[in-house]
Amino acid sequence: MTASLTGALDFSLPPGLAAHEPPEARGTARDAVRLLVSRGDLDPGHHRFADLPRLLDPGDLIVVNNSATLPAAVRLDRLAVHFSTAREDGTWLVELRRRTSVASEPYGGGAPGEWLPLPGRATLRLIERETPRLWRAELDRDVNRYLRAHGVPIRYSYVERDWPIEDYQTVFATVPGSAEMPSAARPFTAHLVAALVARGIGIAPITLHTGVASPEKDEPPYAERYDVPGPTARLVNLARENGNRVVAAGTTVVRALETAAAGDADGRVAASAGWTRHIVTPEHGVRAITGLITGLHEPRSSHLLMLSAVAGEHVLARAYEAALRERYLWHEFGDTHLILRN
Repeated sequence: MTASLTGALDFSLPPGLAAHEPPEARGTARDAVRLLVSRGDLDPGHHRFADLPRLLDPGDLIVVNNSATLPAAVRLDRLAVHFSTAREDGTWLVELRRRTSVASEPYGGGAPGEWLPLPGRATLRLIERETPRLWRAELDRDVNRYLRAHGVPIRYSYVERDWPIEDYQTVFATVPGSAEMPSAARPFTAHLVAALVARGIGIAPITLHTGVASPEKDEPPYAERYDVPGPTARLVNLARENGNRVVAAGTTVVRALETAAAGDADGRVAASAGWTRHIVTPEHGVRAITGLITGLHEPRSSHLLMLSAVAGEHVLARAYEAALRERYLWHEFGDTHLILRN
């Protein structure tokens, strides 16, 4: 892989670097996963996530996503329905997937007006395609209650067996709504949060409910519901005014904060809620944050464009070269990456 954005987007991920199970199942504590650190022109550093308090300074602020993960996959005999995003009119965006021996794969069937019988004598009506892969659909009962009774966490083929929904929750998860775990914050533990606060590092929440990913395709994110509350906006602006870092714990947090800062020429964050289609790219850059905690992302993923906007093309390419060389683990149960701009 060459030190360029093109190289970073087009690298080949060896199958052996996919995390197949939670780190706890590998005998590793949540906060003991590896942490790759990128800081400007310095060589990438190698740490454990539990080292985070000493990698940041008193007065820095970490912004986290408090969205909780739903058991959003419902399995039929041959198909699976992945519930993605609740719409204001009570309909949902869903993805239909064909079940395989290991997990599932995209299913191109379905027709407007078609009814699908689901477990528990529920019925899902397909209304229309929202994207090439997502349907707008209506379930004949309350979706959240139904998923609690009949759903399981969404799992792709690199995770070899089902794990309980608790394994897909972060320590900050309080507002149910995400189809897939906001996984950048998974390594945080109550003990680590206490250590951060004791060092004088602040933690503030936003909410962004993640939809279903597209592991088989390179697709930009679609509209997602978010909420940046007033107290968090004030803490972000205060940290920046005082010269401290604002570190987003996850790409979802970046998307929410940059949406909330989009209307201000100086990048100040305002309380904001609604739907965001904001896509962070190197062309537009970032204004609200100065650091990012994230996982390791798939080749050609749109997330890598966001990471390049934060780190810079050369820094990102060097980081991924180091991650591949040192055999870091990818995906939601894998290792982590801290990018600091200063």
